[in-house]
Amino acid sequence: MVSFVVSSVENRYSAVVSAPPHPAAGDALARTTLPLYEQVAAQLQDDIAARELPPGGRLSAERELAQRYGVSRVTLRAALGLLETRGFLRSAASRGWFIADPEEAEAAASDPAPAGVPGFADEAAAKGLQSRSKVLHATVRPATVEEAARLGIAPGASMFDLRRLRYLDDQVILLQENQLALATCPSLPTTDFSSASLYATLRAAGVRGPHLAEYSVSARPPTAEEAELLEIVGNIPVLAATQVAYTEDLRPLEFSSAVYRGDRYRFRASIRH
Repeated sequence: MVSFVVSSVENRYSAVVSAPPHPAAGDALARTTLPLYEQVAAQLQDDIAARELPPGGRLSAERELAQRYGVSRVTLRAALGLLETRGFLRSAASRGWFIADPEEAEAAASDPAPAGVPGFADEAAAKGLQSRSKVLHATVRPATVEEAARLGIAPGASMFDLRRLRYLDDQVILLQENQLALATCPSLPTTDFSSASLYATLRAAGVRGPHLAEYSVSARPPTAEEAELLEIVGNIPVLAATQVAYTEDLRPLEFSSAVYRGDRYRFRASIRH
């Protein structure tokens, strides 16, 4: 059985050291070229340093911080997660966000930066497994209203739709469909995704991401088509997952749906409250 670890910055709530509203924070941050969550992280770090808050100091609620910096909760959570990765903040279950000890920041700075959200091929390679795909369709078509809303594009805009069976060491693991705006990477329709990795193809084209993903999963019986494609015999459930992946500046990059054989996949996650 293969297992994948999925991390998320969702469901982190902080509660703080209060501060007056940051004047025109959202407008000021938007004038730089860094992704917005990095701008928020830098400004938050500067504000904490200016107030000389000691290690262990508790931050204010996410709602208050989002209003203070004029950004959405999603952007704020990404900023907090970045500062945690750098060792500047730490989170405690059910208690919120706190200023970390300087030694934690020094240790974090010596570690390599996270690579972002891994794909199926990335995870397989990390585990020393051979991955391949059988392409069921790879088409360009107009996005529906619902698909356009997910991807942040206009209804009817060209969208690349890729559906594959994914294998590890010749064992079928999942049925996957990926959808993204064709403008993101115009070479997608001419790429052979029986062997190529979607995320590696995007990285090679200069696309920065996916950096953050919203992921959900549930168990259910397979449909007749899924049972046939996944070679399921008997009462084996499937895990049905959906994911919206975002770029570094938190723009929707890709929507994917996946159906895993329940006997060949284990979902694990680190959850912070």
